[in-house]
Amino acid sequence: MRKLIIAGNWKMNKGLGETRSFLQAVVPQLNKLDLGRVIPLVAPAYPFLTEALREAFASPLMVSAQDVSERNDGAYTGEVSAPMLASLGLKYCIIGHSERRQYHCETDASVNQRLFKLLDQGLVPIVCIGETLAQRDAGDTEKVVLSQLEGGLKDLKLESGTEIIIAYEPVWAIGTGRTATPQQAQEVHAIIRKWIGETYGQSVAQNLSILYGGSVKPDNIKELLECSDIDGGLIGGASLKENDFLAMINTAIGLT
Repeated sequence: MRKLIIAGNWKMNKGLGETRSFLQAVVPQLNKLDLGRVIPLVAPAYPFLTEALREAFASPLMVSAQDVSERNDGAYTGEVSAPMLASLGLKYCIIGHSERRQYHCETDASVNQRLFKLLDQGLVPIVCIGETLAQRDAGDTEKVVLSQLEGGLKDLKLESGTEIIIAYEPVWAIGTGRTATPQQAQEVHAIIRKWIGETYGQSVAQNLSILYGGSVKPDNIKELLECSDIDGGLIGGASLKENDFLAMINTAIGLT
Protein backbone atom coordinates (compact mmCIF):
# COMPACT_ATOMS: atom_id res chain seq x y z
CA MET A 1 0.00 0.00 0.00
CA ARG A 2 1.01 3.61 -0.52
CA LYS A 3 2.94 5.38 2.22
CA LEU A 4 1.10 7.97 4.31
CA ILE A 5 3.44 10.93 4.66
CA ILE A 6 3.04 13.60 7.33
CA ALA A 7 5.49 16.25 6.17
CA GLY A 8 6.17 19.47 8.04
CA ASN A 9 7.40 22.33 5.85
CA TRP A 10 8.84 24.77 8.38
CA LYS A 11 9.51 27.47 5.78
CA MET A 12 11.54 30.37 7.31
CA ASN A 13 10.81 29.44 10.91
CA LYS A 14 12.83 28.01 13.84
CA GLY A 15 16.43 28.84 14.59
CA LEU A 16 19.05 26.39 15.84
CA GLY A 17 17.78 26.16 19.41
CA GLU A 18 14.16 25.86 18.36
CA THR A 19 15.01 23.17 15.82
CA ARG A 20 16.92 21.19 18.43
CA SER A 21 14.20 21.63 21.06
CA PHE A 22 11.44 20.48 18.69
CA LEU A 23 13.29 17.36 17.64
CA GLN A 24 14.38 16.46 21.14
CA ALA A 25 10.71 16.53 22.14
CA VAL A 26 9.34 14.73 19.07
CA VAL A 27 11.90 12.05 18.22
CA PRO A 28 11.58 10.08 21.50
CA GLN A 29 7.81 9.99 21.02
CA LEU A 30 8.14 8.79 17.44
CA ASN A 31 10.50 6.05 18.58
CA LYS A 32 7.69 4.64 20.74
CA LEU A 33 5.17 4.43 17.91
CA ASP A 34 4.36 1.58 15.54
CA LEU A 35 4.28 3.78 12.46
CA GLY A 36 3.48 1.07 9.95
CA ARG A 37 3.25 2.76 6.57
CA VAL A 38 3.29 6.30 8.02
CA ILE A 39 6.39 8.39 7.31
CA PRO A 40 6.96 11.47 9.50
CA LEU A 41 9.09 14.16 7.86
CA VAL A 42 10.26 17.69 8.61
CA ALA A 43 11.84 20.29 6.32
CA PRO A 44 13.83 22.79 8.39
CA ALA A 45 15.65 25.83 7.02
CA TYR A 46 18.95 25.16 5.26
CA PRO A 47 21.33 26.16 8.10
CA PHE A 48 19.79 23.61 10.44
CA LEU A 49 19.60 20.52 8.24
CA THR A 50 22.70 18.99 9.80
CA GLU A 51 21.34 19.55 13.30
CA ALA A 52 18.02 18.01 12.29
CA LEU A 53 19.76 14.98 10.80
CA ARG A 54 21.81 14.59 13.96
CA GLU A 55 18.76 14.72 16.24
CA ALA A 56 16.76 12.39 13.97
CA PHE A 57 19.56 9.84 13.57
CA ALA A 58 18.42 6.21 13.97
CA SER A 59 14.80 7.36 14.34
CA PRO A 60 11.88 7.05 11.90
CA LEU A 61 11.84 10.82 11.33
CA MET A 62 12.90 11.83 7.82
CA VAL A 63 14.51 15.20 7.04
CA SER A 64 13.93 17.16 3.84
CA ALA A 65 15.35 20.30 2.27
CA GLN A 66 12.93 23.03 1.19
CA ASP A 67 14.44 23.73 -2.23
CA VAL A 68 17.48 23.02 -4.42
CA SER A 69 19.43 24.77 -7.17
CA GLU A 70 19.00 23.97 -10.84
CA ARG A 71 22.80 23.67 -11.04
CA ASN A 72 25.33 21.30 -9.52
CA ASP A 73 28.10 23.82 -8.73
CA GLY A 74 29.64 27.11 -9.77
CA ALA A 75 29.46 30.84 -9.09
CA TYR A 76 25.87 30.98 -7.82
CA THR A 77 26.02 32.83 -4.52
CA GLY A 78 23.46 31.63 -2.00
CA GLU A 79 22.47 28.52 -3.95
CA VAL A 80 22.57 24.97 -2.59
CA SER A 81 22.98 22.05 -4.99
CA ALA A 82 21.62 18.51 -5.08
CA PRO A 83 25.12 17.01 -4.61
CA MET A 84 25.50 19.15 -1.47
CA LEU A 85 22.19 17.88 -0.10
CA ALA A 86 23.13 14.30 -0.93
CA SER A 87 26.46 14.74 0.85
CA LEU A 88 24.53 15.43 4.06
CA GLY A 89 22.63 12.17 3.71
CA LEU A 90 19.28 13.75 2.90
CA LYS A 91 16.69 11.66 1.05
CA TYR A 92 13.98 14.24 0.29
CA CYS A 93 13.63 17.77 -1.09
CA ILE A 94 10.62 20.00 -1.78
CA ILE A 95 10.51 21.67 -5.19
CA GLY A 96 8.03 23.96 -6.94
CA HIS A 97 6.34 25.29 -3.82
CA SER A 98 3.94 28.11 -4.67
CA GLU A 99 5.95 30.54 -2.55
CA ARG A 100 9.05 29.75 -4.60
CA ARG A 101 7.05 30.20 -7.79
CA GLN A 102 5.57 33.48 -6.55
CA TYR A 103 8.57 35.13 -4.87
CA HIS A 104 11.47 33.58 -6.77
CA CYS A 105 9.98 33.30 -10.26
CA GLU A 106 10.29 29.51 -10.43
CA THR A 107 8.53 27.91 -13.37
CA ASP A 108 7.48 24.43 -14.43
CA ALA A 109 10.66 24.31 -16.53
CA SER A 110 12.91 25.16 -13.58
CA VAL A 111 11.03 22.66 -11.40
CA ASN A 112 11.76 20.06 -14.07
CA GLN A 113 15.48 20.89 -13.97
CA ARG A 114 15.52 20.59 -10.19
CA LEU A 115 13.65 17.30 -10.38
CA PHE A 116 16.37 15.64 -12.44
CA LYS A 117 19.18 17.11 -10.33
CA LEU A 118 17.63 15.50 -7.26
CA LEU A 119 16.93 12.16 -8.92
CA ASP A 120 20.51 12.03 -10.19
CA GLN A 121 21.64 12.19 -6.56
CA GLY A 122 19.16 9.62 -5.28
CA LEU A 123 16.90 12.14 -3.53
CA VAL A 124 13.11 11.94 -3.66
CA PRO A 125 11.57 15.19 -4.99
CA ILE A 126 8.36 16.38 -3.36
CA VAL A 127 6.84 18.18 -6.35
CA CYS A 128 4.33 20.90 -5.49
CA ILE A 129 1.52 21.93 -7.80
CA GLY A 130 -1.68 23.93 -7.34
CA GLU A 131 -3.92 26.68 -8.66
CA THR A 132 -4.54 30.24 -7.50
CA LEU A 133 -7.93 31.51 -6.36
CA ALA A 134 -8.42 33.33 -9.66
CA GLN A 135 -7.69 30.15 -11.59
CA ARG A 136 -10.11 28.14 -9.46
CA ASP A 137 -12.83 30.77 -9.80
CA ALA A 138 -12.31 30.72 -13.56
CA GLY A 139 -12.86 26.97 -13.61
CA ASP A 140 -9.25 26.30 -14.65
CA THR A 141 -8.13 24.07 -11.77
CA GLU A 142 -7.77 20.90 -13.84
CA LYS A 143 -6.11 22.75 -16.72
CA VAL A 144 -3.55 24.38 -14.41
CA VAL A 145 -2.77 21.23 -12.43
CA LEU A 146 -2.29 19.09 -15.53
CA SER A 147 -0.14 21.77 -17.15
CA GLN A 148 2.10 21.86 -14.07
CA LEU A 149 2.37 18.08 -14.09
CA GLU A 150 3.23 17.97 -17.76
CA GLY A 151 5.83 20.71 -17.41
CA GLY A 152 7.33 19.68 -14.10
CA LEU A 153 7.57 15.97 -14.98
CA LYS A 154 8.59 16.44 -18.62
CA ASP A 155 10.79 13.59 -19.90
CA LEU A 156 10.55 11.79 -16.55
CA LYS A 157 10.39 8.00 -16.58
CA LEU A 158 8.74 6.37 -13.58
CA GLU A 159 9.06 2.66 -12.97
CA SER A 160 7.62 2.15 -9.50
CA GLY A 161 5.90 5.39 -8.49
CA THR A 162 8.03 5.73 -5.38
CA GLU A 163 10.69 7.83 -7.12
CA ILE A 164 8.78 11.05 -6.49
CA ILE A 165 6.02 12.45 -4.28
CA ILE A 166 3.44 14.94 -5.50
CA ALA A 167 1.93 17.59 -3.23
CA TYR A 168 -1.26 19.31 -4.33
CA GLU A 169 -1.44 22.71 -2.67
CA PRO A 170 -4.19 25.07 -3.77
CA VAL A 171 -2.46 28.44 -3.47
CA TRP A 172 -5.60 30.05 -2.08
CA ALA A 173 -5.50 27.71 0.92
CA ILE A 174 -1.85 28.13 1.96
CA GLY A 175 -1.47 30.13 5.17
CA THR A 176 -4.89 31.70 4.74
CA GLY A 177 -6.83 29.59 7.21
CA ARG A 178 -8.97 28.46 4.30
CA THR A 179 -8.87 24.78 3.46
CA ALA A 180 -10.23 22.98 0.46
CA THR A 181 -13.05 20.74 1.57
CA PRO A 182 -12.15 17.05 1.58
CA GLN A 183 -14.38 16.70 -1.48
CA GLN A 184 -12.56 19.50 -3.34
CA ALA A 185 -9.16 18.09 -2.42
CA GLN A 186 -10.13 14.53 -3.36
CA GLU A 187 -11.48 15.68 -6.71
CA VAL A 188 -8.11 17.18 -7.68
CA HIS A 189 -6.11 14.29 -6.23
CA ALA A 190 -8.20 11.92 -8.36
CA ILE A 191 -7.42 14.04 -11.45
CA ILE A 192 -3.72 13.84 -10.63
CA ARG A 193 -3.76 10.08 -10.09
CA LYS A 194 -5.75 9.55 -13.29
CA TRP A 195 -3.14 11.52 -15.25
CA ILE A 196 -0.32 9.54 -13.64
CA GLY A 197 -2.08 6.31 -14.58
CA GLU A 198 -2.61 7.39 -18.17
CA THR A 199 0.99 8.61 -18.47
CA TYR A 200 2.93 5.99 -16.53
CA GLY A 201 0.55 3.09 -16.00
CA GLN A 202 -1.84 2.05 -13.26
CA SER A 203 0.79 0.29 -11.16
CA VAL A 204 2.82 3.50 -10.89
CA ALA A 205 -0.31 5.53 -10.17
CA GLN A 206 -1.32 3.23 -7.33
CA ASN A 207 2.14 3.38 -5.74
CA LEU A 208 2.68 7.14 -5.96
CA SER A 209 1.88 9.16 -2.82
CA ILE A 210 -0.04 12.40 -3.37
CA LEU A 211 -0.08 14.80 -0.42
CA TYR A 212 -2.51 17.62 0.28
CA GLY A 213 -1.25 20.98 1.52
CA GLY A 214 -3.15 24.06 2.56
CA SER A 215 -3.99 24.90 6.17
CA VAL A 216 -3.88 21.26 7.29
CA LYS A 217 -4.14 20.90 11.06
CA PRO A 218 -5.08 18.29 13.68
CA ASP A 219 -8.79 19.01 13.53
CA ASN A 220 -9.17 18.52 9.76
CA ILE A 221 -6.49 16.01 8.82
CA LYS A 222 -8.61 12.94 9.54
CA GLU A 223 -11.29 13.93 7.01
CA LEU A 224 -8.63 14.60 4.42
CA LEU A 225 -6.76 11.34 4.98
CA GLU A 226 -9.99 9.38 4.73
CA CYS A 227 -10.21 10.40 1.05
CA SER A 228 -9.14 7.57 -1.22
CA ASP A 229 -6.48 9.51 -3.15
CA ILE A 230 -4.98 11.65 -0.35
CA ASP A 231 -1.84 10.07 1.06
CA GLY A 232 -0.76 12.57 3.67
CA GLY A 233 -0.11 16.26 4.10
CA LEU A 234 2.50 18.87 3.37
CA ILE A 235 1.85 20.97 6.43
CA GLY A 236 3.03 24.47 7.31
CA GLY A 237 2.00 26.24 10.51
CA ALA A 238 0.60 23.23 12.36
CA SER A 239 3.85 21.32 11.89
CA LEU A 240 5.73 23.90 13.96
CA LYS A 241 4.07 22.76 17.18
CA GLU A 242 5.33 19.50 18.66
CA ASN A 243 1.96 18.35 19.98
CA ASP A 244 0.12 19.20 16.77
CA PHE A 245 2.70 17.39 14.63
CA LEU A 246 2.51 14.29 16.82
CA ALA A 247 -1.29 14.44 16.87
CA MET A 248 -1.43 14.41 13.07
CA ILE A 249 0.96 11.48 12.92
CA ASN A 250 -1.16 9.55 15.42
CA THR A 251 -4.27 10.31 13.35
CA ALA A 252 -2.55 8.89 10.28
CA ILE A 253 -1.50 5.77 12.21
CA GLY A 254 -5.09 5.28 13.32
CA LEU A 255 -6.26 5.18 9.72
CA THR A 256 -3.79 2.52 8.55
